[in-house]
Amino acid sequence: MSTADYFQKLYQQPDPFHYRSRWYEARKRALTLACLPRLRYASAWELGCSNGVLTAALAARCDALLGTDISAEALAEAAISTQAWPGVTLQRADHPGDWPPGRFDLIVVSEVGYYLDTTALALMARQLHASLADDGLLLACHWRHPFDEARTTTPQVHRALSATLREAFTYQDEDLLLQGWSTQPISVAQQEGLR
Repeated sequence: MSTADYFQKLYQQPDPFHYRSRWYEARKRALTLACLPRLRYASAWELGCSNGVLTAALAARCDALLGTDISAEALAEAAISTQAWPGVTLQRADHPGDWPPGRFDLIVVSEVGYYLDTTALALMARQLHASLADDGLLLACHWRHPFDEARTTTPQVHRALSATLREAFTYQDEDLLLQGWSTQPISVAQQEGLR
């Protein structure tokens, strides 16, 4: 079964990953938002935006936010989740084949990297680096346990995404790995004039 077919079947049910009801998901969103070193971002992109629950939370911190997903059904749900945020644009895309123009000061890759094989993952990582603004942040969060649909592992995904970038932060627990990278050092304390 192709990745597109898998997600089309999956999204026949509402909220298949339980983004709206599980504490695990609510906590992961809170960790993601807490790790963002800036209060606001001018132009952000969330790959694999699913039903838009994280997208709506990110939108509160972004002037413009692009959410892309392979599933039309997920994007229909995302449109409902983000209807209060006029700065959100949603597009159907199959990455890395479909790619938006421009550069972003925040790119979020959450729970999507391991659906790609190693060749597609390497291509996506190169394209992500080219799409990241000079002072931008690339953030990735992935489940640490194996599952049948994964074509690569979380360590493989995060190694590919980290190539040529500096690590800004890492949070890891038994279930998830959350990391951020940038082209230059990021210090919230320095941004706030504390050092």
